Amino acid sequence: MKHGLVNLLNDLLSTLVFIAVSLLTGNDTLAIVLGIAAGVIQFLWVRLGGRKIDAMQWLSLCLVVVFGSLALITHDPKFMMVKPSLIYLAVGAVMLKRGWMDRYLPQIAHDNLSSATIAFAGYAWAALMFALAVGNVAVVWLCSFAVWSLFISIVPLAAKALAMAVQYAAMRMLVRRQFRRRRAALVAAE
Repeated sequence: MKHGLVNLLNDLLSTLVFIAVSLLTGNDTLAIVLGIAAGVIQFLWVRLGGRKIDAMQWLSLCLVVVFGSLALITHDPKFMMVKPSLIYLAVGAVMLKRGWMDRYLPQIAHDNLSSATIAFAGYAWAALMFALAVGNVAVVWLCSFAVWSLFISIVPLAAKALAMAVQYAAMRMLVRRQFRRRRAALVAAE
């Protein structure tokens, strides 16, 4: 879970810098420039550290630079505010691939849950990502910057934490049910 939270914060670093600077200074141009700079510095840090740059990091950098530049050119910070939606859409699209969740589940889940159940959980995560993307766009266009700042800082993290808790509880219940069925079958066979 800690690893997932660190990855989430890394994905949102430029957005968080943008929010913090904008709220502290009221200067959207400075916030956009520093948000772009944070994205570029983060990318270079990974690259110069000799670590592999994955597809999401490339996507994040491109989105920060392109949408940050559009925000600077048009003097409209909404371009920068829409960036998380594009990341959620990309992640949701990846999550539509059956089996993406396999490496995240413990062996006990693989041993006791059907592949259809695991696939359903993966698709539910994809739906959550698409819902977060749509929700972010709606908040960007319908609400103030302050409301968007609260939304993007709280709602995605809370929604993912709730989804993880629900998934854990549901899978645990299904595994226990499978154990009870096996035990009943053994008793009946005796």
